[in-house]
Amino acid sequence: MALLIDQFVGRVEELGSFDHVLGEVDEGVASAIVLSGEPGIGKTRFLAEFARSADENGRLVLAGSASELERDLPFSVFVDALDEYLRGLAPARLAVLDDDVRTELSHVFPSLSALGTASGGASQHERYRSHRAVRALLEELAKTRPLVLVLDDVHWADSASVELLGALLRRPPAAGVLIVLAARPRQIAERLSVAIERADRAGAVTRIELGALTALEARQLVGEEAAALYDESGGNPFYLEQLARSLGRQRDADAAPYVSLSGIEVPAAVAASLGEELGLLSAAARRVLEGASVAGDPFEPELAAAAAATSEAAAMEAIDELLVLDLVRSTEVPRRFRFRHPLIRRAAYEATPGGWRLGAHERCADLLAARGASAAARAHHVERSAREGDVEAVAVLREAGEGAARLAPASAANWFAQALRLLPASAPSNERIELLLAQSAAETASGHFTASHSALLEALAIAPDDETVARKCAAVESLLGRHEQAGARLASAIERLPDQDSAAAVALMNELAVNLVWRAKYEELHACAERAVGAARRLGDRSLTAAALALLTMAESMTGGAERAEICRREAMALVDSLSDDDLARHLESATRLAGTELYGGWYADGERHATRALAVGRATGQGGELFLVLVMTLGGLWRMRGKLAEAGELLDGGIEAARLFGNTHALVWSLGSRSATALHAGDVDLALAAAQEGFDLSASLDEGFHSAEAAVDLARALLETGEPQRAVDLLLGHAGGEELVLIAGGPRAHYLESLALGWVALDRPAEARRAAVAAEAWASALELPMAVAWANRATAAVDLYTGNASAAAERALLAAAGAEEVGAPIEAALSRTLAGRALAQSGERQRAIAELQNAAATLEACGALRWRAEAERELRKLGHRIHRRTAPGKNGATGLEALTSRELQVARLVVDRKTNPQIAAELFLSQKTVETHLRNIFRKADVSSRVDLARAVERAESNGL
Repeated sequence: MALLIDQFVGRVEELGSFDHVLGEVDEGVASAIVLSGEPGIGKTRFLAEFARSADENGRLVLAGSASELERDLPFSVFVDALDEYLRGLAPARLAVLDDDVRTELSHVFPSLSALGTASGGASQHERYRSHRAVRALLEELAKTRPLVLVLDDVHWADSASVELLGALLRRPPAAGVLIVLAARPRQIAERLSVAIERADRAGAVTRIELGALTALEARQLVGEEAAALYDESGGNPFYLEQLARSLGRQRDADAAPYVSLSGIEVPAAVAASLGEELGLLSAAARRVLEGASVAGDPFEPELAAAAAATSEAAAMEAIDELLVLDLVRSTEVPRRFRFRHPLIRRAAYEATPGGWRLGAHERCADLLAARGASAAARAHHVERSAREGDVEAVAVLREAGEGAARLAPASAANWFAQALRLLPASAPSNERIELLLAQSAAETASGHFTASHSALLEALAIAPDDETVARKCAAVESLLGRHEQAGARLASAIERLPDQDSAAAVALMNELAVNLVWRAKYEELHACAERAVGAARRLGDRSLTAAALALLTMAESMTGGAERAEICRREAMALVDSLSDDDLARHLESATRLAGTELYGGWYADGERHATRALAVGRATGQGGELFLVLVMTLGGLWRMRGKLAEAGELLDGGIEAARLFGNTHALVWSLGSRSATALHAGDVDLALAAAQEGFDLSASLDEGFHSAEAAVDLARALLETGEPQRAVDLLLGHAGGEELVLIAGGPRAHYLESLALGWVALDRPAEARRAAVAAEAWASALELPMAVAWANRATAAVDLYTGNASAAAERALLAAAGAEEVGAPIEAALSRTLAGRALAQSGERQRAIAELQNAAATLEACGALRWRAEAERELRKLGHRIHRRTAPGKNGATGLEALTSRELQVARLVVDRKTNPQIAAELFLSQKTVETHLRNIFRKADVSSRVDLARAVERAESNGL
């Protein structure tokens, strides 16, 4: 789309701010600008001037805008900006993108629909993959020259566009991409507003607000008439121009139609001027203008003609008149026109008689249907024109909802709601329930839990004994934080079932058991899980039995029955492992709950196997929602404990994005905490602290319980690593249940008691540190879980070393290492060996200390825990042991890129990917100073003087097989 532009005056300071940001983008650094201002203040005109300048200076400028009446068309603002350009790209340009990326793009941009594959793209719960695909596309488009993406009127953006914008603001493209958003500040969607605020706090966005023109600038815009118009216009450029247009007209109060602009505060004189302007039109031109306002903005003449109930020839003649009067304007796309300003469209649309407007929308829908347009393209007109009881309209809206549910669930929810509004009163009750369930699922996926709950209550009113609806209703009540209400609903649904040993009864019992975990009612959990296991066994359903046994295992481990927990777990594991993928897919929660229990109980290898399989089956069968989030967080935690930090970080990043999109605060808090722990293991303390802080801040909206407590302890662990032990101790004591951290369940309590002990050690409080270590030992002894025992041993070792008992500390630390190795937790084992090395060194056993520290450093290196590896190596240096570790050298006698070491080549390739120094440092776990040193050496060896020259040199070399 081309931006429209008139005379441009003033705004020198604002343009200077834009140019400053552009300078950074030219260096390959992504950025964003948010331009805000009231209606008519000149945002579009400002963007046009900026876009013209950016284009003239060699950047690729693509522009689009949202439209007021088409807010449910998925990704419409991005389609408007990019689709025509993408249509003209050579196929080879996009061939470099991964197949999965191209598949996702085919569902976003109509021009790329041919790129789709049989896989159909990611499921609804992983729709963040579409956002990542668009990010990859923008990075590709910016490879040859900086890309400026201008998106106007985003206060009207559809929900899918809002989600995509939020994703791009949270994680900008790794390339020279400038995203410019223009909006009316008080009308921005809450989700986008939150993303903008977060990006602003992170320094990732520049915010500029356009104000009124000065009196001098007003005179430059409209001439000497400005003096008489300035006060009434308030310096608003659109109002100034509109009032100036009316000067000299033959005023006829009877001829000037009344113009309504509901919801917008427009001076009465401006509204009157708009009315006068519309009154100047011939009857034919006026009718086509009104038809165009129904057809869309931008609009096609054929659709405007259909809406106006006139011929295409007559419509084109009318459009010529509208062009002369500057009410509509041409665009760069053939046979497509735009209104001069959205207020013109609003005025024309609201001036139409209600009955005529209904018919106009119906005529548009009929023409689109005759063209074979998608249900989504027709739905906007159908919902505004169809009659109650119109089964064909219901079918169109339902089809549109089903088509949008994966990537644009908020749009789908609206279309399902509209279908319900039109559904005949005589329709079968099951059809109404199906639509209500579809609406509820879409509302849930959009984070609109209250609306989802309302739809489910309506369904329950129709079918009060439907256990499936009751279970879904309880699930949404849990998302709303109403765990007591959810538990009561599940218990009631169980009691109403005629067969207490049915599959439905067991499924409800399992859900109730999960509910009792949330409510920390572990004795009731145990009784409920035992009841479910008994019923499932009598039923003979292996997958249901496995799910119930997994929950019973959790109950046993939380109530101290370690031996019984292991018996239950082994039986559940045997059942899950015996299931085919088809059988597992029927009750995916069996493997999911089992893996979660294995994470908390310390059976990490088995847990990894079960979670990995469950995630693969879930993706293959399109299962998602809450269960997907639980799986991602569980597997992320298991991979962290197994030392697979890169895999865990990538998976959890996706989980965080999914939780944000779902509006699921519990899941987001959990995933942020797990991401913090993974970053801490990897040595990225800044990320660890940021993730933990966000999770803790969000937990304030949750009920007090183990989730809120875990958010506090995750932040405490990050604070310990950043040298803030007092804050860490305060968090642990104040939010996790006092000195014994009673709000933390299972094995992790021993881990966090170790953190409390370390906090007291850092504060030089030996008595308190010892109490924390003793509490850890008591808890681990009660649980009899190997990893809990290992953490307790390490806590005691740390306190022993601090109080001067180095030999006892070494013994305990080595016991901790052995325990961690037994359950397959290499990083925890290495940390224990590092502590043992320090203790052995203090005991005078230098060679043993060196051996333990070398073992620890090698393990930490292999896992990517580079910060803790450096800590082990510092201890080795204190013992006089030299560290012989370096990157592979370049070729002897080589010149140019062949002379680079392997690390230097890594850095050079990241420069090709347009990564900044901070991004390179984060990816390679280096300091920025080290990156700068590498770049100086690279420039010297490659004989280049800029990043651009280096990127070209590497690309040439790689094309030749470097």
